[in-house]
Amino acid sequence: MKQPWIHNAKTDGWFILSPPFIILLIVFLFQKQIQGLENHYSFYTWLFLIVFVDVAHVYSTLFKTYFVKQEVRKRKLLYYGIPAVSWILGLVLYQFGSLTFWSVLALIAVFHFIRQQYGFMRIYARFEPNSWSKKIDGIAVYSATIFPMLYWFKTPRAFTWFVENEFSWLQNIPDFVPLITFLYFGILIIWILKTMYEIFKKKQYNIPKIALISGTYLSWYFGIVYFNNDLVFTFLNVISHGIPYVALIYIREIKQKDEQKLNNLSLFKSTFGIFLFVVTILAFAFFEEFLWEILIWNEHFSLNLNISLTWFQFLIPLLIVPQLTHYLLDGFIWRKPKKVN
Repeated sequence: MKQPWIHNAKTDGWFILSPPFIILLIVFLFQKQIQGLENHYSFYTWLFLIVFVDVAHVYSTLFKTYFVKQEVRKRKLLYYGIPAVSWILGLVLYQFGSLTFWSVLALIAVFHFIRQQYGFMRIYARFEPNSWSKKIDGIAVYSATIFPMLYWFKTPRAFTWFVENEFSWLQNIPDFVPLITFLYFGILIIWILKTMYEIFKKKQYNIPKIALISGTYLSWYFGIVYFNNDLVFTFLNVISHGIPYVALIYIREIKQKDEQKLNNLSLFKSTFGIFLFVVTILAFAFFEEFLWEILIWNEHFSLNLNISLTWFQFLIPLLIVPQLTHYLLDGFIWRKPKKVN
């Protein structure tokens, strides 16, 4: 069967499908060294993983949205409204307390991460007819991502999504871990059997889709359930999410578009343009995190501005606007336009 690569086997393989497998291999081979990184090089792991991957992938969305003039003109209400809604939502949530603010934001982020995996699955299944097989694939993706999070809600972990105790209020619900564990492995077995049936009996195999779902199972299970380590979780979570997203943006919005549609973004299409693309999103990411550091956290950089805690209720919702805008916009910008009969 025709393999539904987004660009080609090499590009998809390295930048979209392989990250969870490579990172997991590194984790198993260098567990002691990783612990050393966490203890002695926390600044560099923060700079590379959080700033240059996690935050940078947020700004790659600019190349599909705000950097595309015709796109902004076409959907002005969406592109101007979402940032405003994000700030207002942040202001309202912060009035209920810092923990409530970060807890709600963490749940929105989790939903965004889950939907990205489902979205990639749908892209790689785009040539397949709607059938029971595709439904099982969808259920498998949701099982691979939701189970580890439900496990986290009931079982305290040595890492956080944003802040300490963000999911602590969920630990009072009844113990559902045995039930969801049974469902999780049941769905996994069904998906494996279904995939083997398609490969050996029907002689049909969708390589990128199988790799995507397998990588999702591995990265979420080992990152959250199996290992209880902050840096391992961050490695698997951030790399497996951020790198594929940036690759998808560059492939779809720059590489595969002709010069006429690119307009002012055409300079990013050359070999040097790839470098310029990366530098652009890294610069935006570093600037945002620098503001967080000097205004709020004071962990890696500090200018001793001594900002009153009273201002946090305005500053934090404002600083979170790019990230929350990214989460909310993602629910709209990847939808296919409805066909008009």
